[in-house]
Amino acid sequence: MAKKIVAGNWKMNKNLQEGIELAQGLNEALAADKPNCDVIICTPFIHLAKVSEIINHDVINLGAENCADKASGAYTGEVSAEMVKSTGAEYVILGHSERREYYNETPEILKEKVDLALANGLKILFCIGESLEQREANEQNAVVKAELEGSVFHLSAEQFANIVIAYEPIWAIGTGKTATAEQAEEIHAYIRSVVAEKYGAEVAANTSILYGGSCKASNAPELFAKPDIDGGLIGGASLKVADFKGIIDAWK
Repeated sequence: MAKKIVAGNWKMNKNLQEGIELAQGLNEALAADKPNCDVIICTPFIHLAKVSEIINHDVINLGAENCADKASGAYTGEVSAEMVKSTGAEYVILGHSERREYYNETPEILKEKVDLALANGLKILFCIGESLEQREANEQNAVVKAELEGSVFHLSAEQFANIVIAYEPIWAIGTGKTATAEQAEEIHAYIRSVVAEKYGAEVAANTSILYGGSCKASNAPELFAKPDIDGGLIGGASLKVADFKGIIDAWK
């Protein structure tokens, strides 16, 4: 069975003090009311070490939002997978549509990042998804398959066990548009079938596939009720304890 997961992606929000406050609030809320799923918070690099000291790692996992495609060296301003791991983080988000679009991260670059993250003992939240133009041209299946083939399907089945897939319809991120639960389930089922084709039915059944695209407490129960949706990768709604906890509680 695939793990049920709710992951928060803070993006470029919260200064250090605000981030500490948010992590403390979430830690307290989940200590008082234990979640029925795995919870991950992915923070900007500057928060990782501090937040790692605050949270109960039995209840909340910590992740970074990115890592470098080089192991170490003269790459001013970059943060390596080894550095991320040393903070106490357990996960890293790779392939987010914003990184692909604004920072020109290609499938080859992402493949390097994937390999370095795994070599340093990090699990990966690997993002895939199509733009509005691609959806309107009915190319979404081809797009997500190519993104998997380009950056993660070179892995062995043992390595692939450390990949969580996050499907994000780019047209639904921060736009207030959400894929209907039916649309989301349809492509999640397709993604699982592609994984099954590559690694077999058992690996596919054990792979968590998260939905990321304007998921809120109000629509989470309907999305999470679908058989191939194993949770969510949450953007804006992860920046307030009550909003994020509302989505986590959708698993109860």
